[in-house]
Amino acid sequence: MAISPNFPTDPHVILDPAERWYPGDEIFTDTGYATLLPPLVHGIRKSVKKWRDSDYAGASATTKALLHWWFETEHLQPQADGTTKQFRYYFGQREAVESAIWLYEVEQARDPYGLIKHDESGRVSKGMFDEDWTRYVMKLATGTGKTKVMSLLLAWSYFHKRYEADSDLSTNFLVIAPNIIVLDRLLVDFDGLRIFHEDPVRPDNGYEGQNWQDDFQPTLHIQDQVHVQSDTGNIYLTNIHRVYEGRGEPSFEDEDTTDYFLGRRPTGKTTDSKVDLGDVVRDVPDLVIFNDEAHHIHDPEMAWFKNIEDIANRLRLRGSRLSAQFDLTATPKHNNGAIFVQTISDYPLVEAIRQGIVKLPVLPDGASRAKLSEKASDKFTERYQDYLHLGYLEWQKESERLAPH
Repeated sequence: MAISPNFPTDPHVILDPAERWYPGDEIFTDTGYATLLPPLVHGIRKSVKKWRDSDYAGASATTKALLHWWFETEHLQPQADGTTKQFRYYFGQREAVESAIWLYEVEQARDPYGLIKHDESGRVSKGMFDEDWTRYVMKLATGTGKTKVMSLLLAWSYFHKRYEADSDLSTNFLVIAPNIIVLDRLLVDFDGLRIFHEDPVRPDNGYEGQNWQDDFQPTLHIQDQVHVQSDTGNIYLTNIHRVYEGRGEPSFEDEDTTDYFLGRRPTGKTTDSKVDLGDVVRDVPDLVIFNDEAHHIHDPEMAWFKNIEDIANRLRLRGSRLSAQFDLTATPKHNNGAIFVQTISDYPLVEAIRQGIVKLPVLPDGASRAKLSEKASDKFTERYQDYLHLGYLEWQKESERLAPH
């Protein structure tokens, strides 16, 4: 699989579309990129590069200000030892954000036909899109900072809605995790709106004539703990099961699995929220949805997809609409292996490893590998016992080595 010898190791530098990785041989051609990458990605990369080089021509004042602040302004952050360190977003994060903004605001590619125009493979058709609302999928390797991309797009939508007349975006956001494990990871960044305070997401007050710090006032709602709805914006952070209308059936994915075994309990005055989050997000005036680990939305027959579809339909009936759906995942693939056709950007694992964002796997040395043997057994754990034990020993060594850090 090819990666250009000129591919930079600095994860912050702007990458040339002609020097990106793709899963083919080492003949780098437009045909190779168009046919071996997700079908929309290469064309969008080239167009976004031209847009970036034009200083974001055609973008609104709010969009230009935010892009300049995030990616072209120096941000020095204080460290524990009293020094300062420059904060910079990775280019993979930048490209994902720029691609979504360019498509939505400048190209206004907000339906399948708008996206199909950027297909250079000739393989994309309307029938490949299951939704009739704006949906963009951003592919980023695990560990490359999907939550930071989410925070930037959320802030862009929020400020665009507040500062731009007739904006089609929203100050209300539904951030969905597939399970409690992912939700807990998101909570680290979202609880107390931490990521918006610690990262340079919001420009300084007075920058380009706006009070960005003071004007960013969304209310955070976690799971069913829904507070009073705020007219200055709301962020609903939840796992998917809390969005199912009527809460659905108990599931092993639930935070408390007691209900799975004992059935639904009566709602108490203090122990359970009486607010159905599924109803709440269906009744906001407008909404942007973020799906983390979005490879779970792989089937239009799944409850996850159907609930988003229901939200979109409910908004439409009230004369509004689902402003946009942003999906972030490292593996945007259907069960049959086909990639999500809505994929608009791609920062793959090969590039992340080359740039040092994701570490190379630790492999046992030759002497250790020579001791491995596959045993005759129908049981997986017995057949590969030596392999599993060696994996444990390698993990233990790495754990001890990294413990002081």
